[in-house]
Amino acid sequence: MLKSLAWGLSVLFHPLLIPSYMLLLLMMINPYLFGVSSLQDEPARLLLLLVFLYTFFIPAISIAVMYFLGMIGDISMPDRQERIGPYLITGMLYLWVYYNFSQNGQLPPAYVSFMLGVVVALFLSFLINIFSKISMHAVGMGGLIGMLVISFFWFSYGTFTVDIRSGGPVEVSMLHLLMGATVLAGAVGTARLLLKAHDPADVYGGYFIGFMAQVVSFMYIF
Repeated sequence: MLKSLAWGLSVLFHPLLIPSYMLLLLMMINPYLFGVSSLQDEPARLLLLLVFLYTFFIPAISIAVMYFLGMIGDISMPDRQERIGPYLITGMLYLWVYYNFSQNGQLPPAYVSFMLGVVVALFLSFLINIFSKISMHAVGMGGLIGMLVISFFWFSYGTFTVDIRSGGPVEVSMLHLLMGATVLAGAVGTARLLLKAHDPADVYGGYFIGFMAQVVSFMYIF
């Protein structure tokens, strides 16, 4: 039961999904940054789709192709050496996405900063992978927490409204969101430990890298 839950958390919060989650959360917290009033607006949905395609779908397909070609032996890549190719492919694609976003005057600097943080964390993790198998799940969740902390202080109004169609609009506190995300990050890290995919140092190091990459990127952009 616990292992099934751990697998579920690992899939639901796969590192490749974090850029999409960041965009979704920022649009919920402050949609006006993107020139829209809600997630229902067509430009918002189109941007979410594009980010999902470029940061999750294409890298995931690339890794699957590498697996079927025998370039990696296991889709979960337990061996550090097998992670080199996927790191490079994903890193170059994310760098390309960040560059295009940074040149697009219609995207808010906030998300450009968060995307830069993802790129920085990814390449730092690539370097660390030479010596230790850092947890990319922890890197992703650490980055997500960093993004929420920055949004809490600089890009939010303290609360935001989520439109639940069956129950109407619900007001959400940023503090409660941050607390919930922190608990969730801990659950994801625990899941990686339960699955014996990493040791504690890999998980704690991942949180640190992900969080600090967001802080440094924010300081650079702003």
